[in-house]
Amino acid sequence: MSQSNIQAKIRSNPKFAELVGKRTRFAVILSLVVLVPYYTYMLLVSLQPQLFAGKISDGSVITIGWPIAALIVVGGWLLTGVYVSRANGEFDRLTEEVLKEARK
Repeated sequence: MSQSNIQAKIRSNPKFAELVGKRTRFAVILSLVVLVPYYTYMLLVSLQPQLFAGKISDGSVITIGWPIAALIVVGGWLLTGVYVSRANGEFDRLTEEVLKEARK
């Protein structure tokens, strides 16, 4: 079976369209969930630094901005894990189904 024939079968498979749509929507949503808070934080730190300059407690050297920044970074890592988990589960299953049907 020729490579172009397999590619045509894959592209015409409705499961492939489902895979592309689900993966794209999921990636865009997760990207927005990570990037909007990050850039909002950077914008506020640069334009309104006094918002994050307050100390966590009396005598502390840690400002409010540090834990917020840490939450943004850890949240990004966690959401990466969510994407990898779904990619290794649902998206890989759909990919295998599409490839199996294309090789018939």
